[in-house]
Amino acid sequence: MTAFTLCVGTAGTSVWFSRDLGETWDRPYSESGLYLESRVWALSAHPGRPGEVLAGTDSGVYRWSEAGRGWTHLPGPFDKDCTWALAQDPHNPDVIVAGTHPAALYRSDDGGVSWQALKVTLADQCVFVGVPRVTQVLFDPVVKDTLWAGVEIDAVHRSRDGGKTWARLDQGLVSGDVHGLAVVGHGDRTTVFATTNKGLHRSADAGETWSLQPLDSAWQYTRTIKARADGDHVLFLTNGNGPPGSTGRLLRSRDHGDTWQDVGLPGDLNSTPWCVTSHSADPNIVFTVTNLGQIFRSLDGGETWVKLRREFGEVRSMAMLPA
Repeated sequence: MTAFTLCVGTAGTSVWFSRDLGETWDRPYSESGLYLESRVWALSAHPGRPGEVLAGTDSGVYRWSEAGRGWTHLPGPFDKDCTWALAQDPHNPDVIVAGTHPAALYRSDDGGVSWQALKVTLADQCVFVGVPRVTQVLFDPVVKDTLWAGVEIDAVHRSRDGGKTWARLDQGLVSGDVHGLAVVGHGDRTTVFATTNKGLHRSADAGETWSLQPLDSAWQYTRTIKARADGDHVLFLTNGNGPPGSTGRLLRSRDHGDTWQDVGLPGDLNSTPWCVTSHSADPNIVFTVTNLGQIFRSLDGGETWVKLRREFGEVRSMAMLPA
């Protein structure tokens, strides 16, 4: 079994690390380079950089080094804002896109040494959250140079040229309150998924039109949709009764997202499941966490689950690094 470092980003207690599959945890003090009480909205780990993880915080982007056990700030023009989303090009870890609150997008082509604001028009006001925020950035795994951004609350945005130009895509969305995105290739068809506060949506035409995919669930609120790291035939979807909610379910699809089943997380959930993470080095190891900090682990690809003893406060992000 591959050894991993599991990272959990919290809203107010920085990043926690476990190097024994979630059995024990530690949190580096502020002298490591990141304030001990930081809010960490996003984490990004790249297979090409096994000893590193990027963190999106209230004060910009930071890079963790396992070798040095410390954080390095990567200054950007958005340091005064909250970095809510991070993504790295699967073909080049030095290409990073950051999404912020207030909603804006920035790109670095040199590993965070310099950043450029992307020319995308995003809403500056909305209902419910007041000021929109970018909830996810995604490099398309099927079509090179295509980028996706989900905005709460301003629908889905797509770029076909690496972020130079963008299109807003909302035709058929029941809600523009977009939380998560996934692109799934299956034979000669590609499906784009978008999770929202009112349900899961899918598109068969690269986001030009969307249709609601009703879930066999008491609630339609969805947050994260993510493929297991060994491909995109197995997908996980977090589903619950709101943010943070008081309960929920983790759903799994074995057929590229066409149908969904409850994996049966053990015990009583304290809130909506929020994040899912796995890694190509050993995709049978999968973790999920609720918004209010309950952590669950599977060692058989999602077939069976155990609840870990440790619980956190509010959790916003997770990532895995090969140790």
